[in-house]
Amino acid sequence: MIRPERFREAAAHAGSVSVGDVLHLHGRASWPALLIVLAALSTIPIAGVGTALSLPLFAIAWRWPSTIRRTPGTGLPLPERVRSLQIGACWSPRCLRLFAALHDAARSLMRRRWAGLRHPRIASAWRAWIAAMALVILLPLPFGNVLPALSLSLLGLGWIHRDGLALLLSLGVGTAAVAYAALSAHLLAALVTRALSMWA
Repeated sequence: MIRPERFREAAAHAGSVSVGDVLHLHGRASWPALLIVLAALSTIPIAGVGTALSLPLFAIAWRWPSTIRRTPGTGLPLPERVRSLQIGACWSPRCLRLFAALHDAARSLMRRRWAGLRHPRIASAWRAWIAAMALVILLPLPFGNVLPALSLSLLGLGWIHRDGLALLLSLGVGTAAVAYAALSAHLLAALVTRALSMWA
């Protein structure tokens, strides 16, 4: 089980930590843990972070069905340039405290229920869902990373704690993320059309 205390201790002494450091604090490497780390860090307001981290999210989506039977300790799809990506001295303690609060809440609120949502027969649906959220994160939308990142974090936590309710919440939040992306695209298209009509 992931220990929130490790994140608080690291935050108290943190300078600048890397993505690899945060993943290491999650203990034994696993796909759900990697999903949580990349999703949460993609919300950091640093240029290019969302784009850089969305690509490994697509790799996780591709491999997700393999997590049903086993939890691999090696071979996670994280390139060294992403693993070594520095969060920065300003954001590192905040991120570590965020992870501590996240895992504290998960430990208090989550429990095993509705195990059917993790059935191997619907693994491909979760795989497609992760890819869809990664695509929304990749889009250059203002604050567009927050909802899909929350959806993926809930998915990862629900998978670790075997909580089907968290998986359903992931679907709800992710649906809101898709709706926000669609609305933004519609507004952008309307603005472009209006600008072109005025120019003409």
